[in-house]
Amino acid sequence: MSVSDRKVIVVTRPTRLDDLVARLHTRDQARFYVEHLGADFGDYEREHEAYRTARAAIAETLAQGWRHQFVERRFLPNFTFGPDEIVVALGQDGLVANTMKYLGGQPLVGVNPEPSRYDGPLLPFVAADLPALLGDVAAERRPIREVTMARVRLWDGQELHAVNDLFVGPRSHTSLRYEIEFGSKREVQSSSGLIVSTGLGSTGWLKSVLAGSSAIARDLVGARGGDVPAPMPWSDRNLVFVVREPFPSRSSQATVVSGRIGAKDRLRVRSHAPENGVIFSDGMEADYLQFPAGTLAEIGVAERRGRLVG
Repeated sequence: MSVSDRKVIVVTRPTRLDDLVARLHTRDQARFYVEHLGADFGDYEREHEAYRTARAAIAETLAQGWRHQFVERRFLPNFTFGPDEIVVALGQDGLVANTMKYLGGQPLVGVNPEPSRYDGPLLPFVAADLPALLGDVAAERRPIREVTMARVRLWDGQELHAVNDLFVGPRSHTSLRYEIEFGSKREVQSSSGLIVSTGLGSTGWLKSVLAGSSAIARDLVGARGGDVPAPMPWSDRNLVFVVREPFPSRSSQATVVSGRIGAKDRLRVRSHAPENGVIFSDGMEADYLQFPAGTLAEIGVAERRGRLVG
């Protein structure tokens, strides 16, 4: 296969203005809604135009002889990527993570549509970089950062990958009853759910849980609060799990509340909840696995890894 034969898939997302117009039907209604809340509608318009400008620049580059296709984020769960395709995600960072978990080793290029707005640690490029960049990626001349992913597999073979984190818990703001097994320990718990974080995700949801727990222990019970651990490397072949708000009672325990899952380890969780149990990853609540009573979920380090172009 020659360089020019490789297809480029560009993953996009709606802007805030797109979402408002879809919900309220017209831009004028969107303006009225935003300004009624006291917000700056001009900021919505500037963000929208910057994104559309970046998208148009990418389309112009690809029109110079690249086979290509644009795909909206909402279609990712059902989209099949070819093994030799190059994937471009037109930011923010969350879109890069959402895209990566559906890939099977294809190189992923994160493009920042508006560097003045987004810091973008996963978005090292802008649209103007693509004319030179794509040829280098196709010829495998660009450095690649490997990203460890997590995987959950249910007893019936269903599975889900995560780039940042997995959530196992109730669909709403209630508690979930389940049995947890890790290493030689096993117990029944009732909590608001578990978070399993990768190295990439250790600066996100996991960090907020650890920071909050430390501050609560210090402020309310006088415990000596420890520093939040430094983030893990993206390629670290370990995961970290924490249990949110475990409730000890006569029928539930709270001793297996955190741990480090090595490459050969497995965290097993069996639902005791008749309804409302779910598992989702990277904040995409619409793409979830049902987790009803009796279902066993096995969580560990995924065999496949994300490949982010540096």
